[in-house]
Amino acid sequence: MKKTVILVALAALSITSCVSKKDFTELESKYAKLKKAKRATDDKNKDCEDEKAQLTIDLASAQAILEKLKGDKASLANDLAELEQMRNKLKDSYKKLETTSTKELAKNTAKNKALLQQLEDKEKALQAESKRLADLQKELEMRAKKADELQTTLASRSKRVNELESALAAKDANMKRLKNAISKALTNFEGKGLTVEQRDGKVYVSMENKLLFQSGSWKIGAEGKKAVTQLGVVLAENPEINVLIEGHTDNDQFNGGSSDIANNWDLSTKRATAIVTILQENKKINSESLTAAGRSEYAPIADNETAEGKAKNRRIEVILTPKLDEVTKLLNEVK
Repeated sequence: MKKTVILVALAALSITSCVSKKDFTELESKYAKLKKAKRATDDKNKDCEDEKAQLTIDLASAQAILEKLKGDKASLANDLAELEQMRNKLKDSYKKLETTSTKELAKNTAKNKALLQQLEDKEKALQAESKRLADLQKELEMRAKKADELQTTLASRSKRVNELESALAAKDANMKRLKNAISKALTNFEGKGLTVEQRDGKVYVSMENKLLFQSGSWKIGAEGKKAVTQLGVVLAENPEINVLIEGHTDNDQFNGGSSDIANNWDLSTKRATAIVTILQENKKINSESLTAAGRSEYAPIADNETAEGKAKNRRIEVILTPKLDEVTKLLNEVK
């Protein structure tokens, strides 16, 4: 389910700003970075879990080593005590040997020196092992602290990602309700060149020019105006929606001879603006949410080689996008 929502989020973010192409591109980039950040977070989380598991193994191993070294330390302590006793005995023996021959004295002296050296070596070994154990314990404590801090960070990011997914799911549900409301409001125009569909987190209302305009004109007929007016009623009830009206033409060059229209770009823009003008008649619609754009012949949905294809390409598309201020804020927090 989360993967599906993330895909929906990606699609939604790809069109977050219909007012400005630059804003749209920046938001899309932010979402792509989020997705990349999420994958990196997932990888870090896995690395953290692996490191934690390894630390647990290392800790168990270190504790085993510690117990062994404690045993060695106790053994060395016992050896030291025994050597101390031997040392005392050797001292007594040395005093007695002072009265014996020079040869015996030299022999015992060498033996005493060897035993004393052995005692010194064991004392040094015990000190080195004690230091190594202390350093190992300190390192394990530092690693455990680092793992806890990383786990806390990942948990915080995971919480924000869940909030983002919930917000996107709510936006998608709202867009679905909006699509259903528009479909219901425009039922009478089905089969007359009007379609309503939801994809990529947006709702698309497509109206072929045969429903709206005469050839070469941007003046809307009565039937077309009725459809746009009914669409406006639904939009007025959903103020948190950005509305982009795109005008499209086929690839036939405009040759109507009218000085009012320069070319297909001009015609497509005038038609989009005509739709906006009708929507503005509904005072409940916020004009700041409306954008008119001409696409000329450069966004066809069918083959311009056939009359049927050209008819489909001559159209007005009303693209409805949820305002994503809350989602954008969550995106910035997840970074």
